[in-house]
Amino acid sequence: MSIWWSLHLRRDAASVPLARRLLLGTMETAGVDPDVSYDLSVALSEACANAVEHGGKSAAHGGCSEAYRVTAYLDGEKCRIEVADSGPGFTAERPAPAPTPAHADAEAGRGLYLIRELADHVHIGNEPGLGGAVVSFDKILKWRKGAPLMAV
Repeated sequence: MSIWWSLHLRRDAASVPLARRLLLGTMETAGVDPDVSYDLSVALSEACANAVEHGGKSAAHGGCSEAYRVTAYLDGEKCRIEVADSGPGFTAERPAPAPTPAHADAEAGRGLYLIRELADHVHIGNEPGLGGAVVSFDKILKWRKGAPLMAV
């Protein structure tokens, strides 16, 4: 069975826990293992926080975009999450930052590193044709015993 949803959210810090709760609720209802759900929810929170912080600073889009998009797919044995903003994206002059470990008490600079550590596959790039950055990541799902929507 497949489940997918997409949200258009305001670039506001309050949108981050909303996206996280929706993902956690979807996975709990479907019967995904809580440890996998937690890993994906942390990765989603980091990607959303990056979109809120950096995703609207674009002169090409009239100065500042007020929204970003989160899409989640639970399909078979994999979950894929995509967070796309309408900021300037990445260029040769402004490449995607290298994900490097940050100090344990750092409050910034650790998001992409955490996403790479928590997901099985990560892609960081630009929104094709629209500008803006896209962070997509996926993880193989584990299911609770007797999960109602378990992949067969």
